[in-house]
Amino acid sequence: MRAWKVDDVMTEAVVSVQQTASYRTVVDLLVGCRFSAVPVVDDFQRVTGVVSEADLLRKIEYAGVETPRLFDGRRRRGARAKARAGTAAELMSSPPVVALVGTPLAAAARLMDAEQVKRLPVVNDLGRLVGIVSRGDLLKVYLRPDDEIQQDVHTGVLTPLLAEAANKVTVAVAQGAVTLTGRVERWTTADTVVRLTHQVAGVVEVFDEVEFDVDDRYTVAPGLVYGVA
Repeated sequence: MRAWKVDDVMTEAVVSVQQTASYRTVVDLLVGCRFSAVPVVDDFQRVTGVVSEADLLRKIEYAGVETPRLFDGRRRRGARAKARAGTAAELMSSPPVVALVGTPLAAAARLMDAEQVKRLPVVNDLGRLVGIVSRGDLLKVYLRPDDEIQQDVHTGVLTPLLAEAANKVTVAVAQGAVTLTGRVERWTTADTVVRLTHQVAGVVEVFDEVEFDVDDRYTVAPGLVYGVA
């Protein structure tokens, strides 16, 4: 079962700015392209930071009061400094929050949530910009056709797990919702089928109608209760 990564959904034609780009150039770019942020790169296309709408708005927020105050904290002083900034290098937030090529979609989603960002520049192992992924891009996985999802459940879950008994479980998919029906020998097998199906790219939910002959959830191994680490 192939896990989807940021490479599968990212936009490769990335708009970026050089560190020397002026404040007005960055504003024109974000407004014109309707972006919320843009990566900043050096001469080798390495991502050095990101300029967001919030960074640009510091000039409005602190207009006329850009000079640091005595009791300003580090964050407030940084914000006031951006109000005086004239180039992307002075405006950008650094170090940038980026995703490496090969990052699983789930990991990218968690990173976006933790860092409270809407877009992630995607970089290679040299730190060079190769794409950008947005929250909307991450949702593309849920646009996969039902027949592709059904095939992935068969080839990525049932066949490896059940081998010749794979045909004992039927898979039906409707708008990303998977219904599993059939009968297997053990409860642990049925449970594993359901859990792995949840991990197939594009699956919205799983309806478990798989029956079993032996309830072995408490007898997986001597002294070990199934599901308890």
